[in-house]
Amino acid sequence: MSFENLNLIEPILRALKNEGYTTPTPIQQQSIPIVLQRKDLLGCAQTGTGKTAAFAIPILQILREEQKDDKGPKAIKALILTPTRELAIQIEESFNAYGKFCGLKHLVIFGGVSQHSQTEALRRGVDILVATPGRLLDLMNQKFIHLHHVKLFVLDEADRMLDMGFINDIKKILPKLPAKKQTLFFSATMPPEIQKLANTILVNPLKVEVTPVSSTAEKIEQSVYYVDKGNKRHLLALLLKDKAIKSALVFTRTKHGADRVVKELEKVGVKAEAIHGNKSQNARQRALTNFKSGHTRVLLATDIAARGIDVDSLSHVINFELPNIPETYVHRIGRTGRAGASGIAISFCDAEEKEYLRDIQKLIGKTIPVIDEHPYPMMDHNPPPAKEKQRGGGSNRRPNNSSKGNASNSSPKKESSGGGQQRRFVSSRPKSR
Repeated sequence: MSFENLNLIEPILRALKNEGYTTPTPIQQQSIPIVLQRKDLLGCAQTGTGKTAAFAIPILQILREEQKDDKGPKAIKALILTPTRELAIQIEESFNAYGKFCGLKHLVIFGGVSQHSQTEALRRGVDILVATPGRLLDLMNQKFIHLHHVKLFVLDEADRMLDMGFINDIKKILPKLPAKKQTLFFSATMPPEIQKLANTILVNPLKVEVTPVSSTAEKIEQSVYYVDKGNKRHLLALLLKDKAIKSALVFTRTKHGADRVVKELEKVGVKAEAIHGNKSQNARQRALTNFKSGHTRVLLATDIAARGIDVDSLSHVINFELPNIPETYVHRIGRTGRAGASGIAISFCDAEEKEYLRDIQKLIGKTIPVIDEHPYPMMDHNPPPAKEKQRGGGSNRRPNNSSKGNASNSSPKKESSGGGQQRRFVSSRPKSR
């Protein structure tokens, strides 16, 4: 199937051609016709599936076709709500790319920067608004934003909204929207609270589910190294000597941890930058731009900051610390192997993280191959008592039922996650396919 088969208008097809897009992804194939039929949509899709285009393209078409009949002053007709600044910027860039020839005005607003340019753009009139919850509520309270004319509402990354504590903000925004509107609801996972929220705001929705969260991209080559916590930095520096690692997104659980790893890498001559919530918006954008352009080879990130990082041909994701929520692992490694490309995901596991690894493997239904032969093998195999374990902080605390998921009972057993079978230390170069 091509985009021409989706009954898209010529200005959008021309923009897609300019971007080099010819074949829609599965979620785009299924979602675009539903949205164009003006039906509510419940989309369950993880990162890297093409979700943004699945809602941005039909929204642009609907507003473009209605534009000729709209003679009044410009008002916000589509609102896209998303949890992080980086993701908001990425979504607005997508609207800019796909709507290049549509003549619609769009704006992205988020906190951490001066509101002046945002309020000036709002005064001039905006058709499509992409926003994070905090700044949206702030500008609504200041009377800069009114949502009376919204026809299309998108709630994106709903599960991350829950993780970040934004659900109460969402509940404050919803009553300000018109009762009659089309709602598109996207979430990578569907915990009970998110399902309940979806049930309250969607009207007879059609459901699209693509690449369940328990699955990981087939083209992502995964491996795990058992290593003591104090030696992780040495192992990371060693792996990064391999020039096959063209670009590496390295995950830590905390902001302080990300900054600490950057300093350690700089000591051994590896250029790296960090992106997290304690950085100013300008610093975050600069680090992201440097990484996308290839000026910076290694980017350290926390999970929240990484939402919205969309880098073409990202070769490696490295879990410097395993996440304590197994679904987060799937989101992390999904940053590589995008759009049909291959990718490599490497994880470090210390004694305290063995339980996290077990939960991850249960969720994805497979055993991650272990690379045992390396210069920093784990010496301390005994995790501390449960009461002493550090689970990470804030909203990343793992819920009691997070280890459930669609685990397969037919997981391969030839390589034990407990370090039983030896694998030689190999280069992290992707295998030829």
